[in-house]
Amino acid sequence: MPRGADQDWESLPPSARLYGSPADPALRKVRAGAGRAWRRVAAVLVALAAGAGLVAGALTLAPRLTAPPPPERARLSDPQAGLSAPLPPGWTEGPVAPVTGFTSVARGPGGALLMARPVAEPVEDAKKATAEAAEVYSRLLLKGDRVTVVEDRKLPGGHTRALRAEYRDVVNRPAFLRVMLLTRSGRPVMLVGLLQPEETARRQALDAVMTTVR
Repeated sequence: MPRGADQDWESLPPSARLYGSPADPALRKVRAGAGRAWRRVAAVLVALAAGAGLVAGALTLAPRLTAPPPPERARLSDPQAGLSAPLPPGWTEGPVAPVTGFTSVARGPGGALLMARPVAEPVEDAKKATAEAAEVYSRLLLKGDRVTVVEDRKLPGGHTRALRAEYRDVVNRPAFLRVMLLTRSGRPVMLVGLLQPEETARRQALDAVMTTVR
């Protein structure tokens, strides 16, 4: 520092006379203090973000934990016939079958009907027995003016036959009947499905039920 300065040169320590006046350390302290403050702010922000993430996760998980379980799917269960089948949405198991001899019944939208029963006598010719049963139930349930066989085929452990009935009057639309003869646990079981009126989607739903019988 020049000798004409306000500060008395002679009052400075020897090191200051050689290297100049010592710098004020206040700025360094402020910077150091500011760094510590920013670190504290950053830690608080990180903690808040973590807490917000936990809250969001809890809010997302809470409806899953508190939501009621999905309703149990309806089934057709027949202990006497020894069979069971899951029913599609809209189908329900009925208390009493409308035809004598059947031990279980399920009803679907639009009047769809599925009945099951055990067969008391042994079945030697499943195809013949299915055709005879289809003829009987056609006269009993369809009563069509014109009845056509639309399917007749062998199944694993049984046989199935499907009929389509048409009517001369304009009130009754075509109806559909399927008879299925199966063997379950060494015992013959008969299924009869009925649709009136017949529609492709409803026929597919009925066939799906009958083919899932276990």
